[in-house]
Amino acid sequence: MQDLFNSANFIDLDVWAILFLVIVGFIGGLVSGFIGSGGAFVLTPGMMSLGVPGSVAVASNMCHKFPKALVGAYKRWKYGQVDIKLGLAMALFASVGVQVGIKIQHMVLEKWGKAGSNLYVSVAFIVVLLTVGGYVLWDAYKSIRGNNITKVQGSSSLAKKLQSIYLPPMIHFKTANVRISLWVVLPVGFATGMLAATIAVGGFIGVPGMMYVIGASSLVASATELVVAFCMGLGGSINWAIHGMIDIRLTLLILLGSLLGVQLGAIGTTYVKEYMIKVVMGTIMYIVVISRFFAVPRYLTQLNLISMPEKTLKILDIVSFLFMCLALLTGAVIILSNMWIARKRAIKAAEEAAHQVEEVASTA
Repeated sequence: MQDLFNSANFIDLDVWAILFLVIVGFIGGLVSGFIGSGGAFVLTPGMMSLGVPGSVAVASNMCHKFPKALVGAYKRWKYGQVDIKLGLAMALFASVGVQVGIKIQHMVLEKWGKAGSNLYVSVAFIVVLLTVGGYVLWDAYKSIRGNNITKVQGSSSLAKKLQSIYLPPMIHFKTANVRISLWVVLPVGFATGMLAATIAVGGFIGVPGMMYVIGASSLVASATELVVAFCMGLGGSINWAIHGMIDIRLTLLILLGSLLGVQLGAIGTTYVKEYMIKVVMGTIMYIVVISRFFAVPRYLTQLNLISMPEKTLKILDIVSFLFMCLALLTGAVIILSNMWIARKRAIKAAEEAAHQVEEVASTA
């Protein structure tokens, strides 16, 4: 257990590292407010690319999450997108999952050290992002091809089947417009918490789970996930802090950038179509997968599972970092450009409507 409190877990920070962390925080917040998944899938790898141990990156990320999630949840609640009842039900089971996930992280760290923890977090990222990202992109593709609003907002076939099963207690979630058994919500919430404690991205399970298993729309699911993230982040941070794994410097730097980004991202959801949220989510996920893939050989070498020259490992580290930057840039460009285009269309439509009113008035 003493290794958990080793000061070597905390890196030195220079000016460039501080600037990088603030930018990563801003883009993470932007993505979080836009898709509701916490944006941690860019924040955790972003910190790891600077040399932060995986467990410290996850813990510091989780600590910054709950105040940011509170801001985002309040913003989305004002737009009528948050189902508080669903969020609290999910958070109840997610909190249990968080504590179990943290216990597993401690076991991995004690048995295999930082390299084992880094490998565990990276492999979890790759497996989860490949699976969830592929499904999300496929669903976005179907939505774009169909170009049918009813189809986009309707429940999946799996959710419809689960909603039809009468297994008390049945709960009606008003904003999500869903009536479903609490026993369906339980595994989705628990898995969300487990993943949050493993890679600090519970939203990768929470958002798709609420969409495809429970049957909420992507707007309601992404907004409600912020409530879950707040509750999980608060409980998980207390546990991580007790074990001395939170680097408060990292937490405050990414929080500084993300508080601005999360509000901007939340505003963006009011301008773009729902399928664009899925496109952004899936695209960033796949680029992050590539980044983590190039980082894995170093961890395998440190664990003496493979042997590679240090020169090759350094090249792979640089490639991993560049793909991480590409993921950040891609997310920011897609979100901001779509917000800009949608806003211009809204202004143009308003001007045309005002012009038509003037014409009718002058004719009369």
